[in-house]
Amino acid sequence: MAATVSHANSKRIVYMSDLHGGRPSFFVGWERLRHGKLHWLAESFAEAMGVFMYVYAGVGSTAVWVIGNLTKEIGFSSLLQIGLGYAAGIMLAITICSATSGGHFNPCITIVQMLFKGFPPLKGARYIASQIFGGYIACLLIYYQYSTILKTIEATVPPATLAAIQYTPNGPAGIFALYVTPGTPLGPVFVNEFITDFFLALVIFGCVDPSNVLIPPSMAPVIIALAYAAAIWGYAGVGLSANTARDVGGRLAAMTIWGKDAAGTSGYAALAALTNIPATILACIVYELMFVDSDRVVSQEHREFHDIHALHRRHGQAAIAAADGSSNSSVGHEKEHLGTVERV
Repeated sequence: MAATVSHANSKRIVYMSDLHGGRPSFFVGWERLRHGKLHWLAESFAEAMGVFMYVYAGVGSTAVWVIGNLTKEIGFSSLLQIGLGYAAGIMLAITICSATSGGHFNPCITIVQMLFKGFPPLKGARYIASQIFGGYIACLLIYYQYSTILKTIEATVPPATLAAIQYTPNGPAGIFALYVTPGTPLGPVFVNEFITDFFLALVIFGCVDPSNVLIPPSMAPVIIALAYAAAIWGYAGVGLSANTARDVGGRLAAMTIWGKDAAGTSGYAALAALTNIPATILACIVYELMFVDSDRVVSQEHREFHDIHALHRRHGQAAIAAADGSSNSSVGHEKEHLGTVERV
């Protein structure tokens, strides 16, 4: 679909190269290649890095929490810190990486884009693989950073005690893979996961709705991050995944470190990895049916956000030409429309 741009924003365009010229020829050549045949590599890397940031910040706080409980040290993290850690990781992921890939960072978002927004399936598969890979690498690095402490704990804890807690939320493997306490019925866990994921998805769709004047694009990372923090504070105690890339990536990392026993029970492993997908699909349908209003005015902030992407140097000239060509015939209509809005 051809990109469109607001005529008001087509007159004064400043590219980064206009402000910071003279880059080394290697970077210029690589950027040209990255925008051509290797565009998929940059997008996949951005998705992997976004999940890496989210997992690295959140699981790092979880590691300190579990280690503090095992060593009986007071003040080693808390549920509050874990929620803030994940929230910080989400804000960093969206603000740093989303301009390159679109900022999915969660397989359920990619699947919704494929189902309802025409996102290419092959590209979606690359995104999902990249997201899981980013979570996997983050968990492996966190383990390596804490490996001395974790190995000391495993060597000093009585074998029977370690065997009882290893593959639970309170054991070393529970830092990376998600488990529920043994004997926990999965019914309430499923409801907890589904409702929380539905809630998170509604927030995400509300944040990216261009007609939502109360949430400018610059505030979306903060609001989405706060929603995840609230979900963790309120419902992580029951058992919460909320992101297939976090769950599968972390579980694969735990299996790499401790073997196949770290996969956990098949029932909860499937629940944690898959529940967020139908919950997000349902949230998308509900938002489209109940909240989307095509007749609402799009705010200036959202128009500028759209135009920044549409006017990228690779394809922006066509959008500029289209805006310039239609300007004379559209000025009267725009004034008439503006007057209507002001009267309302």
